[in-house]
Amino acid sequence: MSSWLGGLGSGLGQSLGQVGGSLASLTGQISNFTKDMLMEGTEEVEAELPDSRTKEIEAIHAILRSENERLKKLCTDLEEKHEASEIQIKQQSTSYRNQLQQKEVEISHLKARQIALQDQLLKLQSAAQSVPSGAGVPATTASSSFAYGISHHPSAFHDDDMDFGDIISSQQEINRLSNEVSRLESEVGHWRHIAQTSKAQGTDNSDQSEICKLQNIIKELKQNRSQEIDDHQHEMSVLQNAHQQKLTEISRRHREELSDYEERIEELENLLQQGGSGVIETDLSKIYEMQKTIQVLQIEKVESTKKMEQLEDKIKDINKKLSSAENDRDILRREQEQLNVEKRQIMEECENLKLECSKLQPSAVKQSDTMTEKERILAQSASVEEVFRLQQALSDAENEIMRLSSLNQDNSLAEDNLKLKMRIEVLEKEKSLLSQEKEELQMSLLKLNNEYEVIKSTATRDISLDSELHDLRLNLEAKEQELNQSISEKETLIAEIEELDRQNQEATKHMILIKDQLSKQQNEGDSIISKLKQDLNDEKKRVHQLEDDKMDITKELDVQKEKLIQSEVALNDLHLTKQKLEDKVENLVDQLNKSQESNVSIQKENLELKEHIRQNEEELSRIRNELMQSLNQDSNSNFKDTLLKEREAEVRNLKQNLSELEQLNENLKKVAFDVKMENEKLVLACEDVRHQLEECLAGNNQLSLEKNTIVETLKMEKGEIEAELCWAKKRLLEEANKYEKTIEELSNARNLNTSALQLEHEHLIKLNQKKDMEIAELKKNIEQMDTDHKETKDVLSSSLEEQKQLTQLINKKEIFIEKLKERSSKLQEELDKYSQALRKNEILRQTIEEKDRSLGSMKEENNHLQEELERLREEQSRTAPVADPKTLDSVTELASEVSQLNTIKEHLEEEIKHHQKIIEDQNQSKMQLLQSLQEQKKEMDEFRYQHEQMNATHTQLFLEKDEEIKSLQKTIEQIKTQLHEERQDIQTDNSDIFQETKVQSLNIENGSEKHDLSKAETERLVKGIKERELEIKLLNEKNISLTKQIDQLSKDEVGKLTQIIQQKDLEIQALHARISSTSHTQDVVYLQQQLQAYAMEREKVFAVLNEKTRENSHLKTEYHKMMDIVAAKEAALIKLQDENKKLSTRFESSGQDMFRETIQNLSRIIREKDIEIDALSQKCQTLLAVLQTSSTGNEAGGVNSNQFEELLQERDKLKQQVKKMEEWKQQVMTTVQNMQHESAQLQEELHQLQAQVLVDSDNNSKLQVDYTGLIQSYEQNETKLKNFGQELAQVQHSIGQLCNTKDLLLGKLDIISPQLSSASLLTPQSAECLRASKSEVLSESSELLQQELEELRKSLQEKDATIRTLQENNHRLSDSIAATSELERKEHEQTDSEIKQLKEKQDVLQKLLKEKDLLIKAKSDQLLSSNENFTNKVNENELLRQAVTNLKERILILEMDIGKLKGENEKIVETYRGKETEYQALQETNMKFSMMLREKEFECHSMKEKALAFEQLLKEKEQGKTGELNQLLNAVKSMQEKTVVFQQERDQVMLALKQKQMENTALQNEVQRLRDKEFRSNQELERLRNHLLESEDSYTREALAAEDREAKLRKKVTVLEEKLVSSSNAMENASHQASVQVESLQEQLNVVSKQRDETALQLSVSQEQVKQYALSLANLQMVLEHFQQEEKAMYSAELEKQKQLIAEWKKNAENLEGKVISLQECLDEANAALDSASRLTEQLDVKEEQIEELKRQNELRQEMLDDVQKKLMSLANSSEGKVDKVLMRNLFIGHFHTPKNQRHEVLRLMGSILGVRREEMEQLFHDDQGGVTRWMTGWLGGGSKSVPNTPLRPNQQSVVNSSFSELFVKFLETESHPSIPPPKLSVHDMKPLDSPGRRKRDTNAPESFKDTAESRSGRRTDVNPFLAPRSAAVPLINPAGLGPGGPGHLLLKPISDVLPTFTPLPALPDNSAGVVLKDLLKQ
Repeated sequence: MSSWLGGLGSGLGQSLGQVGGSLASLTGQISNFTKDMLMEGTEEVEAELPDSRTKEIEAIHAILRSENERLKKLCTDLEEKHEASEIQIKQQSTSYRNQLQQKEVEISHLKARQIALQDQLLKLQSAAQSVPSGAGVPATTASSSFAYGISHHPSAFHDDDMDFGDIISSQQEINRLSNEVSRLESEVGHWRHIAQTSKAQGTDNSDQSEICKLQNIIKELKQNRSQEIDDHQHEMSVLQNAHQQKLTEISRRHREELSDYEERIEELENLLQQGGSGVIETDLSKIYEMQKTIQVLQIEKVESTKKMEQLEDKIKDINKKLSSAENDRDILRREQEQLNVEKRQIMEECENLKLECSKLQPSAVKQSDTMTEKERILAQSASVEEVFRLQQALSDAENEIMRLSSLNQDNSLAEDNLKLKMRIEVLEKEKSLLSQEKEELQMSLLKLNNEYEVIKSTATRDISLDSELHDLRLNLEAKEQELNQSISEKETLIAEIEELDRQNQEATKHMILIKDQLSKQQNEGDSIISKLKQDLNDEKKRVHQLEDDKMDITKELDVQKEKLIQSEVALNDLHLTKQKLEDKVENLVDQLNKSQESNVSIQKENLELKEHIRQNEEELSRIRNELMQSLNQDSNSNFKDTLLKEREAEVRNLKQNLSELEQLNENLKKVAFDVKMENEKLVLACEDVRHQLEECLAGNNQLSLEKNTIVETLKMEKGEIEAELCWAKKRLLEEANKYEKTIEELSNARNLNTSALQLEHEHLIKLNQKKDMEIAELKKNIEQMDTDHKETKDVLSSSLEEQKQLTQLINKKEIFIEKLKERSSKLQEELDKYSQALRKNEILRQTIEEKDRSLGSMKEENNHLQEELERLREEQSRTAPVADPKTLDSVTELASEVSQLNTIKEHLEEEIKHHQKIIEDQNQSKMQLLQSLQEQKKEMDEFRYQHEQMNATHTQLFLEKDEEIKSLQKTIEQIKTQLHEERQDIQTDNSDIFQETKVQSLNIENGSEKHDLSKAETERLVKGIKERELEIKLLNEKNISLTKQIDQLSKDEVGKLTQIIQQKDLEIQALHARISSTSHTQDVVYLQQQLQAYAMEREKVFAVLNEKTRENSHLKTEYHKMMDIVAAKEAALIKLQDENKKLSTRFESSGQDMFRETIQNLSRIIREKDIEIDALSQKCQTLLAVLQTSSTGNEAGGVNSNQFEELLQERDKLKQQVKKMEEWKQQVMTTVQNMQHESAQLQEELHQLQAQVLVDSDNNSKLQVDYTGLIQSYEQNETKLKNFGQELAQVQHSIGQLCNTKDLLLGKLDIISPQLSSASLLTPQSAECLRASKSEVLSESSELLQQELEELRKSLQEKDATIRTLQENNHRLSDSIAATSELERKEHEQTDSEIKQLKEKQDVLQKLLKEKDLLIKAKSDQLLSSNENFTNKVNENELLRQAVTNLKERILILEMDIGKLKGENEKIVETYRGKETEYQALQETNMKFSMMLREKEFECHSMKEKALAFEQLLKEKEQGKTGELNQLLNAVKSMQEKTVVFQQERDQVMLALKQKQMENTALQNEVQRLRDKEFRSNQELERLRNHLLESEDSYTREALAAEDREAKLRKKVTVLEEKLVSSSNAMENASHQASVQVESLQEQLNVVSKQRDETALQLSVSQEQVKQYALSLANLQMVLEHFQQEEKAMYSAELEKQKQLIAEWKKNAENLEGKVISLQECLDEANAALDSASRLTEQLDVKEEQIEELKRQNELRQEMLDDVQKKLMSLANSSEGKVDKVLMRNLFIGHFHTPKNQRHEVLRLMGSILGVRREEMEQLFHDDQGGVTRWMTGWLGGGSKSVPNTPLRPNQQSVVNSSFSELFVKFLETESHPSIPPPKLSVHDMKPLDSPGRRKRDTNAPESFKDTAESRSGRRTDVNPFLAPRSAAVPLINPAGLGPGGPGHLLLKPISDVLPTFTPLPALPDNSAGVVLKDLLKQ
């Protein structure tokens, strides 16, 4: 808070300072403006020229005069405005400054009071409640930081030296700062709200720690603040030095330049006066200008010297302030802020001076140019020199900036550096502007030179002028030489000044370094003291820890002795020692934190034990599995019962021993509860595996390990403590040396400058004294530590001896355990042998089963082959006369295959016999194993009983989590159902896509296959079927293996993930329970964080689960796809086989009919060929006509060209479609390949996920370990709570000390309260003056000032608000304090009243005594006269004594009051001094302001005088009075010199006054310091005396306590020695007993071993007899029990597959035989038919030759057509709508040869288009000449654009109506064109034939089509996709177009009806060659 509030304050101070400075610098800027304007006016006034140009010059002169007058008016207006605004601004700024300072003072006072009151409240609350609340602390911090931030403001208005241009930048900064103020106010409000809420919340135990933290933070912030103040002071001094250097350099340059210019001007004036009248007149204006510039420069020089002197005075004042500022931090702060503001102002002044230089230098350049118009070279050199000077100024500025940045590197002045960088950029911009001005000046030079040449031409008349010019040039050269000399002198002076500056810088740097070193030494001393204190505390803690550890060791040793001795004497001793040590344990609870180290070691042991348990559990699970297998078999065994009984007896004995040991272990369990929990788990685990003997041994091992670890940790700690002690000693010595060195350095520094560094030196001496005291205390502590170390060494040596004895016992026990382990390893080896034998038996059984299967399959194949042979023989006997050599070859091949199969069968039978023998041997061995397993069952029953007891505890936990698992399973099932539905959808979609491609491919294949049913093609089919079957088998096997893997992986992963989730749930529940139980806030927070981490991990696990389920579903979908594809292939193969059978039967039946029908059909074909020849001839004629019409007439060819263009477009479209289909095919292939790659990637991802699951399980185990660590840390935190309770008591003690500081603060508050009333009165007055000032300001600058004033008002209002809030808080606090003070007054009044009552009673008693005395006098005058005197004297003495006692009490009270008043007076004096210093600073600032005012006023007067002088000069120029001008100039010079002298005298007087005032103040400060030092030294002496007395008392007490401790420890040593003696005796007894027991056990072992040997011999004999039989039988039974069901299923599946394969082979063989027979018959019949039809073929050949000739002619005509196409394209546009009527009429008439169904649809349209008569139409309708062709349908269908002309269109009458010749031509054309190869389909592309898409298609087909299909297929109703014709093979010449008049060329037809489009239709099997022949027969 303090840092950013401080930044805010400094920023506001800056901006306000800039505003004031900018307003003050208005006058300077306006004066510069007027100078420049006058210069420009005077430069242009030229000398009188000869008569030719006098008129022009006079006109120019008049214009200049008018401009001059206008400028004068402007100047006067601006000056008036400026003065008015300055007065207003000064009034307003002074009022605002006063108000702001008052407000800030009020705020600081109120905040100080608020802090004090809050502290009082806290103290009162703590006194009332005894529990302090931490609400006040943050408020105090905030308020203090805010006060610090505001303390930057008051010194913002010291120096008002800024440019008018900076007002804009300051305005921007003000806006920015106002935004920042608003933001910071919101943050302040937020923090206030938080503070209020924290106040309202009350007090908690947790707030105590926060209070402590906040107090520490406050201290740290204070230290940081002090360091920052020092840094700022150093920076200020550096910046002042830099500023001084800059000012000196600038002033030097000014002086030198002015002197140069003055000399030059004087010389030129002399020359001009000597020269002629014409020259004098020309040069007069220049001389006046130069004189003016000289005056201006002199004035500026004087001003700069004044500024230099002022700055030097300031620097002196600042140095004095720095020397005096070290007394008070408050004064330092303010001065630091002032210096910051002044530093910024100085930087701005530097920039202003640079700007002025840059302005002056170009003007000087202009002057020199005007002077040296006659010499171009000189002018150029002068401009170069001025540019060089500017560059030097820039480089100097940059160097200064670099130096400042280097100084500010280590300090917090990053903002200043940024501003400097910005200013550098501004300077660079100015440099660029200056370069531009230089260029402009050069241009003006050239112009002036031109003018000079003109003047020369006019002046050639006067020869005398030339001689004078020559003289002037010589004089100028002399002057130039003098100029160069002066420049060199100037450079030497600059070098000297730079050396002086460097010396000054070095001196200042040396001072700064000394101060830095001292402050660093102080900080280091503080840090070293804090470190030493921390080390002391740590060493004390370690001492306590060692004592704790020592006590723990004694306890543990006693416990161990009690265990081993088994006596209660040691227990009683332990109880006594515990009672003694309980007092010490309560004191040393704080040091329980150090038990963490022992906990770490225990955790390591726990991890090792967990691993051990894991191994044991794995062994247990393995043994359980083996025993569970053996439980199913029952047999009797006697030899192992004896062993079990003996073991049971041993176990009982061990149980008795265990019960005794457990009684002793109860004490240990109390000490280490966590270790006991781990031990119990281990005991339970070991009971199952190693029996209870091994448990007790493991317990002893653990105890020994614990002892070893404790001893090792103690040794390590001891070594560490010793090393740390040595290190601490060395460090103390080093620090002592350092302190001595620092003391010497401080003494030297004090000799150097006593006035500045006395306080710091004395402070360091005091610190050294304190540190010496602390070192002495540390040495004593170290000595105590050494004594404690010696005692602990003795104790450890005694404990080590005892532990050696224990280790010997443990070694014996370990040897016994190793023997048991060897026994168990032997048993495991035997088990491994049995398991290997079982595996061998399983392998043999599997081989036998495979042989059986192969045998059965071979037998079946044999039978089938025999049947086939018989059938083939019968068929051969039938078809003997027609048989071919091919059938005989096939028969011989089959016979050889049969013989081979017989030999294989014999081999297999031999192998079966061999395997049966092996099975019998295995059965015998199996029986033996069953007997041994039944013997092991009994052992397992006992283990099972123990296991059930264990399970009872675990079942409860499992039941709770079963419900969660069920819910998870339900969710998984829901997900599975959703995934299954999605898979089905995907399958249907994919089936639709793949089926289309498959149907097309099959259609293409079967179209090509069925045309030529030869033997080679059938063989190809058989080979393809075999390959497909092999592929199907491989895919089935792969799918089965994949499904198994997927199921296993999914099950394993789901199981693992559910386990992980269960573990996480258990951990979360445990954490919830822990959180609910714990009350400590830190633990709760820590556990919440861990809960969040666990939740994140659980989400990650769920995400992994989801990913795995997705992957499983994906793999399953792929598996289903593969299965569907395989099923589809199988179905397709079955259908192919059925169709082959049907075809063979059909050929057999229809063989003889075909022979007759072929002859008839061939005759029909010949007739149709004649018709086709006619059609072709007509086509040729039409083509010729088209060619003629295209060549001759344009009109006739339009239609043909249009048709031709359409055909070309349609061809392009078809090509695009073909490309698209090919691209689609490639995409399908790529998708299939991608699917395969993805499957491989998914398998890899599965493996990776398994690895991740293993890593997750490891992480889970680590988390469990961390959880145990958390529990331990929680217990440690509980101990820390107790420590905090003790720290609370210490804090309460410190609160008591703070009460003393309260009284001091109350005194301050009483001083501050009267000042508040005066502050409240000032605010309305300031507001009134603001309102009055508003109305006065009217100019443009006033608008900016108004904005600033409004912002100042806002800040005042905000401060008023803060003052009100603080006043309210103060009122509240003062009310509470007043209440407490009233209570105290009442108590005082009560006591006074009681005293008065007592006095009154005394008076009454005195009166009674007097009365009694009078009575006695009457009775006895003589006797009582003396008695009365005596009694009176006694009474008087008593009264005097009482009065004396009362007076003494009053004196004591008064002395206390006087002491308080003295303290208050001292504080008042201190505050008075601070205020006096503040007052002095304000006076100094006022003096500076007054000085600045006077200077500004003087400047204004001088400017006015200059203006008047200039006016007079102008008037005199007009009149031509030169002498008076010189007189006036001399008068002005004398007046200026006088003024300069007066100013210097005034400044000297002021400086002398200031010096005297400063000396007086310094003397007063020194006197006050000396008094303070005396007072402080007296106080410190008294304090040190008291401290010495207290320390001596404490040392004596500690010495007595140490003596008591030594006595106690010696007593303990004696007791321990006695115990050692007793324990050694007990150990000897115990060892003797143990040796006796060991001997008895060894005897028992010998007996047992003998029995074991005997039984082993018997076993070996029995095993040799029955080993083979028992092994084989046992293995076979086990395997049969586990795998019978699976094996049966596998057998049945494989048998079915074999049967299917055999059946398929048989079918293939039958099909092949049938095909061979049918083909032979068909060949015979075909030969006969061919012989009979040879004559017809000859005729056909003739006709075909004619057709070929016509085709050639057609091709030639087509080429002609192609050539003519280009011509037709040009004619197309003109003849689009015309029709070739002749051609269309021929087409129309030819249409009637088409079938009758389609005639009436189109004829009326054609008639209407072509204009055919009705008579012709009717004749054509009645004309029924049985025309077979239907070529006109293509023409007429062009209008409707129907489906492509495939032979499967349902709206046509199928192939029945078409002619044989048409079909024959089509067949020839399809054969002549190459067939498209069928697309290769991968497994993924294939789809089942019975998929839903296919079925839908079958149902959607029209009924008529189905009927025709059924009628043709005969028996078959299924549609065969393989038998569809090629739709791609289409003839170019339409075979249906052979009518009498129409051409049939495809290019002239619309493309949609002729060429195929790719719409897949169900294929029909009727277009094969056999069906064609049947159609012929039917016709």
